[in-house]
Amino acid sequence: MQLSPLIVGAQSLEDLPAGALQRLVIQAPPGVIERRYVLSQGLRVVDGGEMIALARKTLGGARLAAELAGFGCQVAERAKAHHRICTVVNRADPDAVAAAIAAGSLQRLPDLGLWSQPGIFSWNRIDSGTALLLAQPWDPVGAGADLGCGLGILAEAALKSRLVTMITLIDTDRRAIAAARLNVTDSRARFLQHDLRRPPDLAGLDFAIMNPPFHDGGAEEKGLGQAFIDTAARILRPGGVLRMVANLTLPYEAVLARAFSRVDKLAQEGGFKVLEARR
Repeated sequence: MQLSPLIVGAQSLEDLPAGALQRLVIQAPPGVIERRYVLSQGLRVVDGGEMIALARKTLGGARLAAELAGFGCQVAERAKAHHRICTVVNRADPDAVAAAIAAGSLQRLPDLGLWSQPGIFSWNRIDSGTALLLAQPWDPVGAGADLGCGLGILAEAALKSRLVTMITLIDTDRRAIAAARLNVTDSRARFLQHDLRRPPDLAGLDFAIMNPPFHDGGAEEKGLGQAFIDTAARILRPGGVLRMVANLTLPYEAVLARAFSRVDKLAQEGGFKVLEARR
């Protein structure tokens, strides 16, 4: 999201009052509920000013004009470089905006018993890779980290071990950190918003767990998982253990072998593999 330079110090659209901006440019996300939430927050803060929303045609751009019209907006649309670019200059229906904000906000999901928000990875279900990793018996010991923690599901499982002294939940997504704080209330948990493509200020950890991402902005990016592995190797002590799950097609074994003394495959099922690596 790009905010007007007239507003200084705001961390997100949610921080801004209604009508705070005269003009706003938004890169709309691909997920339907998340996209409608972001668009509605944008419409709220411009409140009759000019909003420009754009997205790749294949990542929600084809729906932009219709979605904005559904908010009661008059939309001018154009195409450029495989994107759809929509401009709105009238005030949206406040009831429609409020409904989309409510649907896309941080919320407790009764079926999961977890707090979550559309846009967080696997926001309304436990994904198959995480389920496979959780199915492998393990009693971690000492201080550890959940890298790319999402909702905090892996950290919560690790904390069932009484031998864990501390675990740091790390994610670049502020929404994930907010949800994880509500989901993981154990006093041994710490939380850190950080981009794991560079190591955090942690060292000498006994263990790390992760289900690393391999998409960036909707496009496959194998380098993300490799960066997570490099970060894990840097923050673990000699003899420290990394447990991770990954898609079978992702060639992480070679990356692990360069940074760890031993790599074992613990499980393989449903297109996923669970790997354990020791420093």
